[in-house]
Amino acid sequence: MQVVVFGAGSLGSLIGGLLADEHDVTLVGREPHVGAVRERGLEITGEIETTTRPDAATTVPGSAELAIVTVKSYDTAEAARALWAADPDVVLSLQNGLGNEETLAGTLNGTVLAGTCTYGARLVEPGVVECTGVGTVTLGSRSGGRSDAAERTGSAFERGGIDTTVATDMPRRLWEKLAINAGINAITALARVENGALRDGPASEIAARAAREVARVARASGIDLADERAVSALEGVVETTAPNRSSMYQDLVAERRTEIDAINGAVIERASVPVPVNETLTGLVRAWERERNVR
Repeated sequence: MQVVVFGAGSLGSLIGGLLADEHDVTLVGREPHVGAVRERGLEITGEIETTTRPDAATTVPGSAELAIVTVKSYDTAEAARALWAADPDVVLSLQNGLGNEETLAGTLNGTVLAGTCTYGARLVEPGVVECTGVGTVTLGSRSGGRSDAAERTGSAFERGGIDTTVATDMPRRLWEKLAINAGINAITALARVENGALRDGPASEIAARAAREVARVARASGIDLADERAVSALEGVVETTAPNRSSMYQDLVAERRTEIDAINGAVIERASVPVPVNETLTGLVRAWERERNVR
């Protein structure tokens, strides 16, 4: 399959690199990373150790059967415009937050799938990505139900050695992922702590309250997500990623824009019930962004 990964940073490079053993993959990203991949191949270290040789470029190739989007949520509209010329048959979002699939579908003609990914990845240096945790990719129709495009994409991922689940309940799974991100990202970023700090102590209950608020907003939006399930999912990810720094923590350290609008901010936008924890976390991160002129 002809695959384009748009947003080849840490996660995009890892997923694209794994797929490259079985598929014709082009990583679309920034220099000097893509130049190093072209010259030496992509070295994967950590829990997976291999070197693969995808193509790499700073612009989108002329055509693609599958486009995998891994950019930050605030760059989704730009990604859609860039991918339009390639006219991919299928587009899979593996991004944080809500609303990315709708943005992609508003520009692109291909079938847009929703996805989640629990692989951990860190870009060590140009041409080298570390797998910090082997996980799974879950994908399916963005509106739920069975999808031929999802089945084909799932098979392509499996052939690339990626543990993949093709799901018929992606709307619920996206809200569950939102509960996890809402409970982890902003708190670890503001407190400057690894994910494991949320296992117990003063931050753990704040995280659980944020996740419960997401579950309540989900149910008010017609999604069957119980408070207990949201908190359990949060606790599971905290445990399995305890040594990790969340993506938002990394953003604050690097003094760059965060995905707060698509995570805790998305909860506020969709809320018809009180969400004071998410409102507080959103306000604090947005204040930090404003003071550093990154919004």
